[in-house]
Amino acid sequence: MTIHDPVLLNEVIEILNPEANQDFIDGTLGGGGHAEKIVERILPSGRLLGFDWDGGAVSAVKERLNNYKKNVVLINDSYITIKKHAYENGFDAVDGILLDLGLSLDQLKTSGRGFTFEKDEPLDMRYSLEGEMMAADIINTYSQRELESIFREYGEEKQAGAIAKAIIQQRGETRITRTGELVELVKAVKGVNPRLRTNPATKVFQALRIEVNREFDNVRFVISEAIDLLKSGGRLAIITFHSLEDAIVKDCFKAESAGCVCPKELPVCVCHHEARVKLVTKKPMVPSEAELNRNRRSRSAKLRVVEKL
Repeated sequence: MTIHDPVLLNEVIEILNPEANQDFIDGTLGGGGHAEKIVERILPSGRLLGFDWDGGAVSAVKERLNNYKKNVVLINDSYITIKKHAYENGFDAVDGILLDLGLSLDQLKTSGRGFTFEKDEPLDMRYSLEGEMMAADIINTYSQRELESIFREYGEEKQAGAIAKAIIQQRGETRITRTGELVELVKAVKGVNPRLRTNPATKVFQALRIEVNREFDNVRFVISEAIDLLKSGGRLAIITFHSLEDAIVKDCFKAESAGCVCPKELPVCVCHHEARVKLVTKKPMVPSEAELNRNRRSRSAKLRVVEKL
């Protein structure tokens, strides 16, 4: 597996500020770049709990962090199980948590589950094989209105209606089960612009991936779970890579940092809502010019951080 430069590494380390003997959680190990820097800073007795849905990534990070194995606990599971594994491994009050919501292209391209346009694969798109719903199930069972909705909302696809209509027509003749079939269908609707480097089906695939894996619901869920695990003064840092995800993180952080949320016309508070965090970054941190020149993957990255009260 190719080791990619971790995005916003310097910014993450500076704002989380790991120190000797502290405990941290990395909910999305990827290539292990962030995890390695954190572990180096929390020696000699600090510990890191790391997650990744891909077993190959966990094995690679285990090898990368072999010199620190007494300080590291690695879990082959999704970050949505963060609280369960944290409690089981003694990480119930940690100093910092990192979630990098970017996708590893290496992991997706070699999974065989239909994430790539480069091969004709089954329309699966599940991160975990324990998931019940596959992309083929969505394509072949959702109504035209439902398909149009997810393509428009999750993929920001301008031709969502026409693509949904074409899917309904084609599946009336035969089930759509392969990535190649879906790509050709989308190309037939949208056409191919040779000046564009991206595949015409990119936004449709993004929307299906988000729907299959409940990505946005999971982000909302894990933010609340992660805040529960922070000690007072501990920080939660989240890196996003597209506007929809960043908006969710922004809204969740705003809600968690708010006190009373009653309508203004009420004379007294009846919601009893209390802020759990304060905003560390009122605006997201973005890559430096130097990082953008060095690492194209970082171009859409945004980092938001809150601190537990």
